[in-house]
Amino acid sequence: MLGKNAGGLFWMFRYIERAENIARLLEAGWHIALTRSNGGANEWQSILTTAGINAAYREKYSEYDAATVINFLLRDRSNPSCVMSAIEAARTNARQVRTALSGEVWEAVNDCWMTLKSTLARPVTERNLYDTLSTIRHGTSVVRGALHGTMLRNDIYAFSRLGTFIERADNTARILDVKYYVLLPSAAFVGTTIDNAQWEVILRSVSAERSYHWLNGGDVSPYGIAEFLILDRRMPRSLAFCYSKIGQYLELLEQEYGQRQDSQIQSDRICMRLRGASVPSIFEDGLHEFLRDFIADTSRLANHIETDFRFYR
Repeated sequence: MLGKNAGGLFWMFRYIERAENIARLLEAGWHIALTRSNGGANEWQSILTTAGINAAYREKYSEYDAATVINFLLRDRSNPSCVMSAIEAARTNARQVRTALSGEVWEAVNDCWMTLKSTLARPVTERNLYDTLSTIRHGTSVVRGALHGTMLRNDIYAFSRLGTFIERADNTARILDVKYYVLLPSAAFVGTTIDNAQWEVILRSVSAERSYHWLNGGDVSPYGIAEFLILDRRMPRSLAFCYSKIGQYLELLEQEYGQRQDSQIQSDRICMRLRGASVPSIFEDGLHEFLRDFIADTSRLANHIETDFRFYR
């Protein structure tokens, strides 16, 4: 496995996951904006802030209206992080490492790109936003399904899954942050009906509402949902689950190549920190601060993994 092929696989699946998570973040903000009488301008801005592209948006637009933000996130070519750009980047990486992929994975990526190229050829309105987001999630899910069903569990698979879980951990943290720190109107709303309703929106945005209620019944609380999405290792989009998988695939690479890399050491430290954390302590120290540090640590880990690619020969 050449380092450039490892990087191609890693970024291919980062981009696939990014496209889906942009759709999930947009859905979360959109649902909350629908509950606001002022049109949700602050919510649209907060989505861009959480995605890290508010500055790029402000360079082109001065107002935060639904139609403009939706199209900037989904199809505006001046935004390199929009869904269409992410899917095109995933396809480009897939073409570069095509000999490492099964035919089914390549076909799934190519089909996803063709479908979204057609779907996003025209402006997306709030009226057809739900269907468009569903199409994005379906296309990316098919790619993951092809990977699961047709690829050997070797280094190729490990690099692919590392890309998925690095991106997913980052985005779950950002979706939590957009809810609690940016979207909540005031600290006075914590624990009220509007607060709990917004937490339920976050659960739906990560396809976790039913799973949460299976485990917790009707007990919906910020503490319960934060614990579920941060620390519950059974939840496939929780921070703890993502890092358990990152550690698993870095260990597979250690066994494959006989070398323990710096990225594995850093991943183990983050895993230990999550195992030792509790929701009361996280809230006491500040949920936003915890998430901000987690996002920074995940970014550093991603850089370490890319640096370590040079060792894979």
